[in-house]
Amino acid sequence: MENYNEDDRVAERILVIGDEEPLRRIIVRMLTDAGYQCREADGLEALALLESDTGFELVLSSLMMLGLDGIGLLERVKEKCPEIPVVIMSAVDHVGVVLGAIRNGAYDYLLKPFDREQLLNVVKRALEHRRLKQENRTYQKNLESLVNARTAQLQASLKTTEQFCDITLEGVGTALSMKDEKTAGHSKRVTAFSIAIARAMGLPTEEIAVIARAAFLHDIGKIAVPDKILLKPCALTPDETAVVREHCLRGYRMITKFPFLDASSDIVYAHHESFDGAGYPRGLKGEGIPLGARIVAVANTMDSITSELPYRAAQSLTAARSEIENWSGRQFDPQIVQVFLKMPDQVWSDLTRKNSLPGSARNL
Repeated sequence: MENYNEDDRVAERILVIGDEEPLRRIIVRMLTDAGYQCREADGLEALALLESDTGFELVLSSLMMLGLDGIGLLERVKEKCPEIPVVIMSAVDHVGVVLGAIRNGAYDYLLKPFDREQLLNVVKRALEHRRLKQENRTYQKNLESLVNARTAQLQASLKTTEQFCDITLEGVGTALSMKDEKTAGHSKRVTAFSIAIARAMGLPTEEIAVIARAAFLHDIGKIAVPDKILLKPCALTPDETAVVREHCLRGYRMITKFPFLDASSDIVYAHHESFDGAGYPRGLKGEGIPLGARIVAVANTMDSITSELPYRAAQSLTAARSEIENWSGRQFDPQIVQVFLKMPDQVWSDLTRKNSLPGSARNL
């Protein structure tokens, strides 16, 4: 690796500003001999020069000038070229003047008269300060790009994980349907009905996705219900009813194993709660019930009424509408019922046909 030679560096460009032309020439000569590129100008000329040429790395400006003093020039430079350090040169040795210049954005204050060594030391520090600021800005920009790239990778990874989990959960839902061929399609129809209601309510896409997952998994806890109870062709005993009702809690516990399903799990847990507080398993009431659960409750009842159950035949869409309307304000959220009732029968007919596997589910 070749060693870095200071003489090989690209010469930094410095603008020297002041009304005293002889002094400017002396300063320019000292800087040029040290390897810097220099331009010189008075205050007003400097402003015009900075308007047309922003390639300077440093400004050296006298404090006292006709037409525009050093502080006024400093403010203009900081406004137009904030990355360029400014060193103020003056014979005024007063702490208030020095602090005023620093407060207005000057990098340093060089007291006249000064020798070559003092000048070059101040210039070297100012340019090093600028270089470090640029490196830090570049580092921050690169770091931001790196963070954005890593964030995108993480989001893609999470998306892939969610897709894998969705496939896994769909398989589990299919396993529930296989317990009884008559339950095949129920979860899909409840999902489709729930999505239709949520869209009619104008809910955002992200929330609808949460509700859709919960709707598909709402009966997942019934995997733990014995077949002799789940498939019983007649009315259940109180003890058997209690066993079936445990599916809400069992389903909740199953899907909380998947972190991205937290919101969906709350809906699964609450989909048999009633708006008047008479539901189960926790007796939640009104808006204390998750909105998604209130939507799934209507969709679930809609499909149960219009499907053939082990203990009764399927009923019409009209019967389902009437039943849901009758229980508005008791079992169901009245606002959701109003949205449901305004939706045409064709919506439900089309969705049922698209999910046309034979289907039913004991609605407990």
